[in-house]
Amino acid sequence: MIKDGKLLCSVQLHLRFKSTMKELDIGDVAKRAGVPASTLRFYEKKGLIRPIGRNGLRRQYAESVLRTLDLIAMGQVAGFTLNEIATMLNKDGRTAIDPTRLEQQAHHIDCTIQRLQLLSRGLRHIARCTAPEHTECDQFKQTMARGLRLFRP
Repeated sequence: MIKDGKLLCSVQLHLRFKSTMKELDIGDVAKRAGVPASTLRFYEKKGLIRPIGRNGLRRQYAESVLRTLDLIAMGQVAGFTLNEIATMLNKDGRTAIDPTRLEQQAHHIDCTIQRLQLLSRGLRHIARCTAPEHTECDQFKQTMARGLRLFRP
């Protein structure tokens, strides 16, 4: 359009900003985390992780999901259930860890270690015992009695 001898035109500008957050495909997350994609889908159903979108039919995750998966793995190794771990993760990906619960679990692990060390010493004695019959060895009898008490609920 020309007005007052000047050419007027309108331009529509479409901008697409690329997020600074790195997106990972479910296959990439599975590979980097060392878990099958089915585990990621299961964790998603449990509310432990969430995708940020999809690329076609494939879930996309923020790169920060790898840290969350590390926390989940560490929690499992420490003996927490997935439901317990879920209570330690906020919806925004931050942690909400109860220090008292961690202290309780650490104490439980320490007790388990002590019981296993006693059992290990008993097994080593039995392996090296020179008694003709283990059931006649006094230390074997003590080890058995102590071991059974330690592992019975």
